Amino acid sequence: MAAIVTPEQQAVPAEKNLEEQLKFQKRLNNITNKIHAAKDTNDILLNLQGEILGLFDADRITIYMVDGIKRQIVSKFKTGNEVSEIRVPIGNDSIAGYCAASGKMLSISNAYDESELKKLNPSLAFDKSWDEKTGYKTNQVLVAPVSYNKYLLGVIQLINKKSGKHFTQEDQTSVQEIAKVLGIAFFNNQKATQKRRPTKFDYLIANNIITEKDLEQAISTSRKIKKPVESILVSELQVGRDDIGKSLAAYYKTRFIPYDEKMVIPGDVLKGLRASFLKNNVFVPVSQAGNRVVIAMENPDYLPARDTIRRLIPGKEFEYCVALKEDIFRMIDLFFDVKRSSLMEDSGGSIEDILGQLEPSEEEGAEDAEKVSEEDSAIVQLVNKMIIDAYNRNASDIHIEPRHGKNQAHIRIRVDGACQLYQTVPHTYKRAIVSRIKIMADLDIAERRLPQDGKIKFKKYAPLDIELRVATIPTAGGNEDVVMRLLAAGEPLPLEKMGMSERNYKVFTEMIQKPYGIVLVVGPTGSGKTTTLHAALHFINKPETKIWTAEDPVEITQEGLRQVQVQPKIGFDFATAMRAFLRADPDVIMVGEMRDHETVSTGIEASLTGHLVFSTLHTNSAPETITRLLDMGMDPFNFADALLGVLAQRLVRTLCKDCKQAYHPSREEFDALVRAYDGDFDALGFQYNDDLVLYKPKGCAKCANSGYRGRTGIHEIIVGTDALKSLIQGRAKMEEIRAQAIKDGMTTLMQDGIRKTLVGMTDIMQVRKVCIK
Repeated sequence: MAAIVTPEQQAVPAEKNLEEQLKFQKRLNNITNKIHAAKDTNDILLNLQGEILGLFDADRITIYMVDGIKRQIVSKFKTGNEVSEIRVPIGNDSIAGYCAASGKMLSISNAYDESELKKLNPSLAFDKSWDEKTGYKTNQVLVAPVSYNKYLLGVIQLINKKSGKHFTQEDQTSVQEIAKVLGIAFFNNQKATQKRRPTKFDYLIANNIITEKDLEQAISTSRKIKKPVESILVSELQVGRDDIGKSLAAYYKTRFIPYDEKMVIPGDVLKGLRASFLKNNVFVPVSQAGNRVVIAMENPDYLPARDTIRRLIPGKEFEYCVALKEDIFRMIDLFFDVKRSSLMEDSGGSIEDILGQLEPSEEEGAEDAEKVSEEDSAIVQLVNKMIIDAYNRNASDIHIEPRHGKNQAHIRIRVDGACQLYQTVPHTYKRAIVSRIKIMADLDIAERRLPQDGKIKFKKYAPLDIELRVATIPTAGGNEDVVMRLLAAGEPLPLEKMGMSERNYKVFTEMIQKPYGIVLVVGPTGSGKTTTLHAALHFINKPETKIWTAEDPVEITQEGLRQVQVQPKIGFDFATAMRAFLRADPDVIMVGEMRDHETVSTGIEASLTGHLVFSTLHTNSAPETITRLLDMGMDPFNFADALLGVLAQRLVRTLCKDCKQAYHPSREEFDALVRAYDGDFDALGFQYNDDLVLYKPKGCAKCANSGYRGRTGIHEIIVGTDALKSLIQGRAKMEEIRAQAIKDGMTTLMQDGIRKTLVGMTDIMQVRKVCIK
């Protein structure tokens, strides 16, 4: 028998449903009223997060604000602590981004269901990367735009119904209501911010890099510990220096100048200025172009400082730029203070203002250049500082280049194979600097018409044990250029760290362990030949082996080696040293360089009488070395018998490990690499597909924004096989020797460079700079 339902019983569910709706509406009104009444939207959202999530039975909430500069939305407020900030582009690549781009509310039952997304928009995609980063799985999503008067201000996003069901129609209506109230609140907040007096950090707040509360705390902390607010933002809130720079530049409406240890020292505008005065007034001139001087200041709007600058550097135009206080102090230390390095602590104390001692001359005239003596203390200190700075920056060479007439002299240094401007010096002092270097190198200071060579033992002038090879060359306009090569004493590098391929390392180590014969390492000046030879000597340096070396100069010292410094001026050259070694019971002889017929023939003779001989030669490739020696008059039969092998090498700049940028090369770029390789490219195991990745330079603080840091070697090795020796005996052409070497397994310099490009150590541009084939 069917149950009879009375009208009273029917009314109960309807009343219950209505009661729930009223409760829901009451909770919703409570949330919207609190948002309306709040002065600080951030605080109220933090307090209301539980109520909002409870109202929608949702697991997580994110409220985004628009970053108009980057065309992104950035999380202003969110639950979940896996990531500190979420940024997504405004577009179809994410659900929240699409909501911002289209201005439409979306309710999605399963974010991973592509067919559901395609129904909304064919190009809409769900950005899975955030789930992958956090390990949290997104299923249901309810997202609505936050706007005011049709202007998009942000997005509100609710994730995952706790019940596992999709968001209801009521949820959708409610989220739109909350979004509308948030739009008004955000607009009022922005209006209040605009009315407020602008501060140096508005850019950081406007772009949601920090909140106003963060800024207040930073200001309070800076007052307590008496440090600049900018330092607190960097150290405690991890705000990037670049972002602070953009904020200061926007506030002062000028350029931001960051500190860079490779900044050019503007010697011409530092004359007469004292470091202590600049630090007290917190400004420093950083460069000059024509009549325009660029000044870095903590506060470019501070008029008394501007007046001081105009008084100190008269008759110039100025560009007042902003910089951080600690950066300005570091710039002053870089420009003036020799004591940056402990190397100068014992040499008469800190020299606070070398260039400040170089007072400008009273009158201008042709005799200006003679007014400063090479014995002037400021000139002495300036040259010492230049050498120590070059050593600290790992420079290999220093170039002093006086210009025509009254143009300032340029000083450049070569670091990792590339020249960079180090300092400019007023024209009045160019001759005194050259004379000072000549005195240090025991050269004739009166002779300005002929090139001269010499050496500086720097230990006599400062507590730094390095030698410098000095060359002076007369240039147009009665000037003299000076080039100094830094020869720092050091330990040998292990052979396994020379960057050789597995095949090259195996062949080279076998070669240097033979009982007799000659091994040559070839390449241009500065290609690391001596370093490689010393690594080879270190490899075979055993108590049972007697090793003699003749070098000019002795750059790398090793325990167990008997090292000789040749003195060509007194007739003690490489050939003389070798003949002496042959009477001194050697097992291994190393000769710094084979410059002439006598040295080469003595080396071949020594290798044929049961000694292992190592040497270097200035040639471009391994096959070219053989033809060069034959052209020098070597007997082809003796040379062929003696030859164990030739290693040619170059140094290429390596990409900075901290900032190198991965990219997918185009087909044309890949085909160009294959053509340049000119060999069995497939043997490398790299094919063109979607997974192929190459690297390019980007630039960061660690590599001084160059994108490159350090150098590695690229090599080619010819082994003295029987087939190759018969070609040498027949005086074969270089092309035939090269073809035979490749047949014997040689990889060319270009091929080794391309291999290092494919594994991400360098790029093809750097390889092309140092080799052709």
